[in-house]
Amino acid sequence: MSDSSSIRGCRLWFPTCVAILGGVGLLIIRIQADLERNFQEWFSAGVLVLAFFLVLIWFLLFSRVAWRIRGIAFALLLLMAFALTKMLRVDGTVDGRGLPKLVWRWIPRSDAAIEHPTVESSSDPAPLMEGLRDVPQFFGPDRDGVVRDAQLAPDWFASPPKELWRRSLGAGWSAFAVVGGRAYTQEQRGEEEMITCYEVATGRLLWAHANPVHFQQWQGGDGPRATPTVHEGNVFAIGATGILDCLDAGTGRLIWSRDVLLENKAENLIWGVSASPLVFGDTVVVTGGLTGPTVLAYGRSDGCPLWTSGTDKASYASPILADLAGHRVILSVNAASLTAHDPATGEILLNYPWSDASMPKASQPVVIGSDQVFLSSGYGVGCVLLQVTSGNDGKLVATQVWKSLKMKTQFNSVAVRDGCIYGLDDGLLACVDLANGKRLWKEGRFGSGQTLLVDDLIIVQGEPGEVVLAYARSDGFKELGRIPALSAKTWNHPTLAGRYLLLRNSEEMVCYELPILKVGTTELR
Repeated sequence: MSDSSSIRGCRLWFPTCVAILGGVGLLIIRIQADLERNFQEWFSAGVLVLAFFLVLIWFLLFSRVAWRIRGIAFALLLLMAFALTKMLRVDGTVDGRGLPKLVWRWIPRSDAAIEHPTVESSSDPAPLMEGLRDVPQFFGPDRDGVVRDAQLAPDWFASPPKELWRRSLGAGWSAFAVVGGRAYTQEQRGEEEMITCYEVATGRLLWAHANPVHFQQWQGGDGPRATPTVHEGNVFAIGATGILDCLDAGTGRLIWSRDVLLENKAENLIWGVSASPLVFGDTVVVTGGLTGPTVLAYGRSDGCPLWTSGTDKASYASPILADLAGHRVILSVNAASLTAHDPATGEILLNYPWSDASMPKASQPVVIGSDQVFLSSGYGVGCVLLQVTSGNDGKLVATQVWKSLKMKTQFNSVAVRDGCIYGLDDGLLACVDLANGKRLWKEGRFGSGQTLLVDDLIIVQGEPGEVVLAYARSDGFKELGRIPALSAKTWNHPTLAGRYLLLRNSEEMVCYELPILKVGTTELR
């Protein structure tokens, strides 16, 4: 029998059925309203891979095509697969959905040209920046995702932000802390993880402190994740491998350093240490790793260990200081729990089991009033509102008010204003009624970006790099302008220091001056 007749005689019902069933499977995956983008992409990829191998097995064993043709086709397929493994490399992920980004091996890495930074000395005083305010820590001035009394002009179409400067920098997902006209962040430069200080007015590098470590993870990328905290003239920063440094904010001089994971014989998290230090009084609080204590406290002045607490695996969220049901506590979102700790001793006052440790938790807890806590996560976990009361034994008790899948945060966090929760629900900006967990609206597509509530407005940092200003209230969403601020994957949180918006990703940073209103008027200034 000839090769052509052999091909004509093959039975196509099997690959046809595979194609139909595969198409139905993809359709079912896509129409699941509460199935998150990352699950949709991975399940879809799984369906396609399964369909490919089923058809391949059919072709090689049961297709009735001549054996010579089957052999040649299989050999060509193996040759092509081998060639692609030599020609392609994985360069992180496409976006927050976690699919690998494949690039040609001869294309230089985006950080290949980033060298050790050069401190730029100048005898000129720093330019005066009208309206600059301090943001000494991660997630806004008060670590709650809210900026108050900013008086931003609500129309970027008519009055667009003014770009002041733009510079390249090393890899990492840290944000900026801003104090006294200086912006502090963390970045990876070659084999050195760095804490860097830039002049807000010009972007000029003032100092840099280096540690000879390099954290890498194919999905999360290279470099540090946490944001420095500035407190009373010192900078506190923890790197992706767990090195906690205290530096002089003016000069970058090292005051003390602790290798938190190494000293506690703790295994690092899969995506690296990401929680920003919490500083209050004479205490610095950080979180641990997959093993060892969950929450750790050190003396602010000398770095001496004060206490350790908890046995749950740590997470990627940052601890916060809060007043809850009459208690001053440190709240920590862990891999499978929410814990509240006595700030002086670390004693666990509340241990509320939440989901399980199989899915990462990266969103900040939000304290509402004096006795409620809102928690959210992605990866199918959703959100929950807890009512917290004080027990007779001096401990705290948390009970569930409601639970919902209407706010599925991945590694972004939400903020609360006037009885509503605002955040990115699987990449779409959503507003949820705090009273009952019902979604009021869901607009826009921002991927794994970040949000910041600013008075009656909201700033959204989209994952592709654009920044959007919008009116966002319980009655709806209206875009008020956008700027193409960055041009690559951006998971870093924006920092609004008064009227100055500082943005960065793993490749570049930029500072914008935003138009604001004169107090008590609608006139710009």
